[in-house]
Amino acid sequence: MGLFNTILEKLGLKKDKPEEAATPTKPAVAAPAMAKEAAAPAAKPKPAAPAMDSKERDAIIKDALPPAAMSEVDVVKKLEELSAGKELNWKVSIVDLLKLLDIDSSREARNELAKELGCPDDLMGDSAKMNTWLHKTVLKKIAANGGNIPKELLD
Repeated sequence: MGLFNTILEKLGLKKDKPEEAATPTKPAVAAPAMAKEAAAPAAKPKPAAPAMDSKERDAIIKDALPPAAMSEVDVVKKLEELSAGKELNWKVSIVDLLKLLDIDSSREARNELAKELGCPDDLMGDSAKMNTWLHKTVLKKIAANGGNIPKELLD
């Protein structure tokens, strides 16, 4: 798993386990039950359901579906809470942002994250330029993954 995925997990933007693992699987005994149904005599066809317009159909579908999960995480609130009482400025510093999330903020870790996110080669040799690029890119990618990053931090 990449460092950026770790950032997303720490912010609550990515689940630790895929959702498929939480879905129960069908028991293996389904095949014999289907064989019984096939052997049973055919039932009389049911009368056709009365036709409904698209609004009625959409209302039924909407009522049957679970409510949509909120896709946006209040990243700013979470980071402000984490930074309370600490002298870390996550809004301008990638090092402080990583420290706040309890992620390795060493030069090597930042280089790895920069490579993972596609930092241009000409910035990789200049720590200050790379850090600025990395901070902006991480915030933009957090926003792209459902985090509410204010526009002024993305410019």
